[in-house]
Amino acid sequence: MAHEFVDPYLDSDTGILRNLIGATSYDGLRNAEGELVALRTNEFLESLPLRPKGSMEDFLFIHRFLFQDIYDWAGAPRTVEIRKSREGSEYFLPSPNIAMGFGWAQDELRKDNMLKGLSKDEFAQRLAYHFDNYNFIHPFREGNGRTQRLFWTLLCHDAGYDLDWCQVSGEENDEASRAAAEDMNLSGLVAMFSRIATPADPNTPLNSDLLRLSK
Repeated sequence: MAHEFVDPYLDSDTGILRNLIGATSYDGLRNAEGELVALRTNEFLESLPLRPKGSMEDFLFIHRFLFQDIYDWAGAPRTVEIRKSREGSEYFLPSPNIAMGFGWAQDELRKDNMLKGLSKDEFAQRLAYHFDNYNFIHPFREGNGRTQRLFWTLLCHDAGYDLDWCQVSGEENDEASRAAAEDMNLSGLVAMFSRIATPADPNTPLNSDLLRLSK
């Protein structure tokens, strides 16, 4: 008989992700995450310890910075296969291929000069394409969305655009990402980025409020 899979990231007693803060319920963990990640995001934007180039190391660094207070595996690529909880959802990139996926996605981003010098329409189109590439990797057991939002906020600011994630609901983001990944339909992401992107001066400080998804 095949052995039943045991997720090594879960606490066997509580059934939630093992964590450093003593949370024993999903709501408790989610609430603590929200507060601690918000504090670390502000700290990150004050010090700007990273200028992203699209590498795997960028994502590992950001995830470690944001989630260092919560998970002992912060900044480490997942070792299990994951997918969205929605019925029929497809799996993300297999964990053994994560490094290769980052290499390919970064090469594609470099071909677009890190999204610099684009009109707003071009920017939304190309950002949708690259966002989908990186989203498919989903390198972490938890915290992929917040890591990716900070990454794109930083990279797009350097490219001359700010992204106001406050205008995006979690449902819109998930549905647009699903359509891109499973149906190869980028229109939802293009519409989303067209709405939330505004021209910006790369030399001005970033506003941390831009990183919050609306409810």
